[in-house]
Amino acid sequence: MSRSPTLALGARVFEWGSRTYLMGIVNVTPDSFSGDGLLKPDRGDWVDRAVAQGIAQVEAGADILDVGGESTRPGSQSVPLEEELRRVAPVVQALARAVNVPISIDTYKAQVARQALSAGATMVNDVWGLRMDPAMGRAAAEAGAAVVVMHNRSRPKDAAQEGRLGGRYLGVEYDDLLADVARELRESVALALAAGVRPDRIIVDPGIGFGKTVEQNLELIRRLRELTALECPILAGPSRKSFVGYTLDLPPDQRVEGTAAAVTLCIAGGADIVRVHDVTVMKRVAALADAVVRG
Repeated sequence: MSRSPTLALGARVFEWGSRTYLMGIVNVTPDSFSGDGLLKPDRGDWVDRAVAQGIAQVEAGADILDVGGESTRPGSQSVPLEEELRRVAPVVQALARAVNVPISIDTYKAQVARQALSAGATMVNDVWGLRMDPAMGRAAAEAGAAVVVMHNRSRPKDAAQEGRLGGRYLGVEYDDLLADVARELRESVALALAAGVRPDRIIVDPGIGFGKTVEQNLELIRRLRELTALECPILAGPSRKSFVGYTLDLPPDQRVEGTAAAVTLCIAGGADIVRVHDVTVMKRVAALADAVVRG
């Protein structure tokens, strides 16, 4: 499969290689690892606040908004289907009306994806690379959606918690980190193609922070360019992740500089999209990195 030079989502056309695109994060959860979850026990206005956050991120330079209703932090608990739908469906619908950038739905459940795509989303961001729900690929294909397939070896038994720095993974073994990640991403790409997803609509994500130790995450960023052999656009999500916190001994709300360094290195390694919390800062970081890397 050869890499397509562009991806059209609604009125937006992404020209791969021209610059780095930013995906802004809209967490409709009460328990996001980064502390930015919009669902609060004592407040029922999460839709309004999600829309306000999304609008602010677009004004700051976000090219895509990624809406998620289930935390994927190490050791997190799964959310029932009905609750995830309650959280994300109205937010996707409201954002699709309020902004002029593509909306991505961050879910591994096909039914959530279908409803979000019907509500106005045009991208599915599946942290399990179409492996968790066998109906996911078909749901995306039938809607003509773009699909992000992520590498993920997360297992609850490998997750360790530390109050100040949060969760991380320990004892995760790979034969060869990049070879294993590339092989498993190829398998997810094959699942997408078999389900009918068009080749130009498949994006790969190496899964920084998902089933990888601190050292493995650093190696993954260092060797990221090896994944360009997959001939797909690459999305990287280092923002506020635990490998930044454990490397710098900093909690999630103090990781902006570490995230900036990681984003820069991901761009140097071939990332086409970076998924970030701090859009204003990372827009500037990406612009300078692009000036050097894409010159």
